[in-house]
Amino acid sequence: QTDATTVLVCGETGTGKELVARAIHTESGRAGGPFVAVDCSAVPESLVESEFYGHVKGAFTDARESRAGHFEVADGGTLFLDEIGDMSLGMQMRLLRTLEERRVRRVGGSKEIPVDVRVVSATHRDLPQAVSEGGFREDLYYRLNTFTIYVPPLRERPEDVLPLARHFLDRYAREARKPVEGFAPEAAALLQAHPFPGNVRELRNVVERAVILCQGRQVTPEDLQIRPPSLSRPAPQDSPEALTPHGASDGPAPLSLTHVEGLNLEAIEKVAIQEALRRAGGNQAQAARLLGLSRMALHRRMRHHRL
Repeated sequence: QTDATTVLVCGETGTGKELVARAIHTESGRAGGPFVAVDCSAVPESLVESEFYGHVKGAFTDARESRAGHFEVADGGTLFLDEIGDMSLGMQMRLLRTLEERRVRRVGGSKEIPVDVRVVSATHRDLPQAVSEGGFREDLYYRLNTFTIYVPPLRERPEDVLPLARHFLDRYAREARKPVEGFAPEAAALLQAHPFPGNVRELRNVVERAVILCQGRQVTPEDLQIRPPSLSRPAPQDSPEALTPHGASDGPAPLSLTHVEGLNLEAIEKVAIQEALRRAGGNQAQAARLLGLSRMALHRRMRHHRL
């Protein structure tokens, strides 16, 4: 049953991973059930078990009454675990057991309570690397990523910038009750050229501020308060331009792409990855370092090129 399949949503901070999780819930057979979102990085270690599994009255000093945990509250719906990569190893082990058994036991209680919960988790971290470094359980990783969705950063989908900007403009203009109708051509060009390292969250904040500052019917470049892109700005780590590694005098020589002159960008990228893998003897971690990419980014590009 697909409504029970665990889903892992990966992507940089600010790309809208929670929106993806909510869409999964809304379009599933669980739409009538609760959607419970939990930021794993914000739960104090001392309260983790109580927060997720609840507690019975008297289980600890401040437990003046029994309380259901996140799993019970989400019964029949979806539990969204944001920043799952920040969860402690001890809690990871208990989460794995819960996913396998579909039962929870409150802190201080003896009764096992069956729960019907779909778990959607999200992270900005490179979980395969965290697994290799011992910071994330391998068995839990494979249990969570039954189905994986990668949300690309905004710089990799520039065609989405203006539609998103117009959406935010309509929203904030309506809230502020201001007759702001659109973006001046110069402002639109500036938005499309900006790399938005903070992704959709940054774009939203830029547009909200612009609506506040705007004195006419169109947002101007001055209202946006973002600098024009500099030609000297280093290429983003995941961009094709970043595929040429930064060689050091005491390290491997930089990859040379002179032999692929005349090929298109897709072909150049594929050749660069193949050359890095050849130099690294097939070691993907080393190849990623040669290319100046994270392992997750390299894996994604290898899948794209069917390598």
